[in-house]
Amino acid sequence: MPTRVIALMNQKGGVGKTTSTANLGASLAEIGERVLLVDLDPQANLSVHMGIDIFALARTIYDVLMGDVPVREVVLRGTRERLDVVPSHIDLSGVEVELASAVGRERLLKEALDRYLAEETQPYDFVLIDCPPSLGILTMNAMTAACEVFVPLQSEFFALQGMSKLLEIVNLVRRRINGTLQVTGVIACMFDGRKNLSREVVEEIRHYFGDRVFRTVVRENVALAEAPSHGKTILEYAPKSHGAEDYLDLAREVVSTRRQEGTHHEDPRVPGQTDLRPVPDPGPTRQGGRDAGGSGQDS
Repeated sequence: MPTRVIALMNQKGGVGKTTSTANLGASLAEIGERVLLVDLDPQANLSVHMGIDIFALARTIYDVLMGDVPVREVVLRGTRERLDVVPSHIDLSGVEVELASAVGRERLLKEALDRYLAEETQPYDFVLIDCPPSLGILTMNAMTAACEVFVPLQSEFFALQGMSKLLEIVNLVRRRINGTLQVTGVIACMFDGRKNLSREVVEEIRHYFGDRVFRTVVRENVALAEAPSHGKTILEYAPKSHGAEDYLDLAREVVSTRRQEGTHHEDPRVPGQTDLRPVPDPGPTRQGGRDAGGSGQDS
């Protein structure tokens, strides 16, 4: 099977994007997949989440994008069993300006990753790219390198706000740069089963995205918020928590989807790969929800 290169993106912050990249990656490795995590966010939250001292690094993804070094000299191997990491650094925050006049600047990550993956004697099953909360040149690089996009959404009122612009950009990249790019997964995060609002929002997400929404929802869980400060994944920090259970279930679902769909992402001319319809921003209704029975949060 070819490597699945997946960009996890949402131009909004605080929706569970980095949490999902770290814990989905760790869960995929836990169930036997070989995984590469790429931290493309200047905040380097994914690197910190994985217990990496970003201030002790000699080289990072910044050096790769600036053309100084290949990925193989930056990747941190064996960060976890079957899981490697390409770390980030705050230097990446200046890349928009530094690459302003670079020819083919949106293809820098793809070219570097393609060379690295071609050199690897043990191929990766998954490459997960953690994007910054914006739709700038770094996210454009991720979409050019990836075949798939996963969109983490919080199960709250403003979940769908801004999705029209995100889908518009994905469609534009697919038409002009990367014909294989698709939104293949939407992850409902921070779900609180006690609240009508959470259930209504997930229902609305499913209405707009259909079967692209994973059946697994990630329940609100304090351990998920605590784990990054310890440099641990949820499987290490709280292996019996709802968060660990949910991300393992999500990983199994992601792998199962791959086996059912085969390699359809390789051919941009496959029938049915039409543009996603725009998602309307939420209106003034549904501004609150009363508590209902059944907590989805660990204590």
